[in-house]
Amino acid sequence: MLLCCFLLISPSAVWGDTADNQVQAAFIRNKYVWIKTGKLEERITAEPGTFTSPPKWSYDGQWLLYEKEVKESDSAETEIWVYHVKSQTHKRIFKGGGNAKWAPSDYRIAFTSNGGVLNISDLDRFYNIALGVSDYNWDPDGKGFIVSSSAVLRPDGWTSPILYKVQLPEKLENMNLTQHVKPLFPIPKEIGYGKASIMSINAMSFKFSPDGRWISFIVSPTASLAMDSNMVCVISSDGKNFEVLDEMILHLDVPKWAPGRNLLGYIAGGGRIVMGFKNKKLKVAELPAFKTLNLTPAKFAEMGFTWVDNERLVASRVEESEWSNDPQKRPEPSLFLIHLGDTQQTRITNPKNSNGDYNPFYLKTAGKLTWIRKKLAEQKGDIWLGELSGEKPKLWAKDVEQYSFYENNGQKSGS
Repeated sequence: MLLCCFLLISPSAVWGDTADNQVQAAFIRNKYVWIKTGKLEERITAEPGTFTSPPKWSYDGQWLLYEKEVKESDSAETEIWVYHVKSQTHKRIFKGGGNAKWAPSDYRIAFTSNGGVLNISDLDRFYNIALGVSDYNWDPDGKGFIVSSSAVLRPDGWTSPILYKVQLPEKLENMNLTQHVKPLFPIPKEIGYGKASIMSINAMSFKFSPDGRWISFIVSPTASLAMDSNMVCVISSDGKNFEVLDEMILHLDVPKWAPGRNLLGYIAGGGRIVMGFKNKKLKVAELPAFKTLNLTPAKFAEMGFTWVDNERLVASRVEESEWSNDPQKRPEPSLFLIHLGDTQQTRITNPKNSNGDYNPFYLKTAGKLTWIRKKLAEQKGDIWLGELSGEKPKLWAKDVEQYSFYENNGQKSGS
């Protein structure tokens, strides 16, 4: 009888433990790189360092990529390193590069160096791919890139940023730095939405739609102006259809596609946060219809979001408020579950002690919602896990800075 009771009780507990054990993340803590799998934490770097971006997982979780700053006399360079999880070995890939990104389905790494040279490393040697690159992303099939060149200031004014497609040969030894590059679209020198307009200087943060037919990206003006106004844009993968969707700011969240539909989510609204917690609306645009839905109720502002599936999102949301120089008087966000087409939106977290819940990310494999709990002005915080309903929240990792989760389907999240 006791055995029967045990068998009746244990499956849910075992299932909960199994789901939690599937959660794997890499993060920076106290100037070291750490990996946590389930309940096991492991520090993987021996020396403290300054890390310039979140660690990045290879498509299968076997390798971890990280970038660290190395100071020499009065200057500093960024080194690109990889760590093999099973053998626990580190390897330096390049010194003087950055903006490194794994290929979608193999162990190649793309990165930029020397003021705009795009390169590929196969972890043994590297190859020059293109020149004059500002930002880029891999094509979904890993056989090429979407890249941008920035506008240049000339005596008669600024030029335009230009988008290009780069097709890779079967053998990278046969790569020609210009022969495999084709112009895709010259971005107009000035673009706008509504009453807002900007000079087009940079194009960045390229993301492909689930079917690969559309590319979302951000167009920014010069650095100081980019604090207040940038434009969310989309372009068809053949370059024939270009559209400005809305105004946005950097440093909140990037546009993100739904997992399996051509729905692009983004936080619209200009004006940096120090101008007030307002005018930041979560919107979803449907392509190619270009229909846009505002998901943010009146008197609220958004700080970040994640897609759960094609019908649901979770937003990090605050009540609208003016900026205060007193951190204790600034609003801190909670998480809200949103269903497309349903006016009912549910608050699912209630942070305490003047903390807020930021950077939500849904782990599909484990069926868990993750977020970081901290104060707005702080760089580090604590990673929490919970059910999508907000139930059973628990502290998962303390004092974390930049981080990324690994998902078996290749989906990753970073902060």
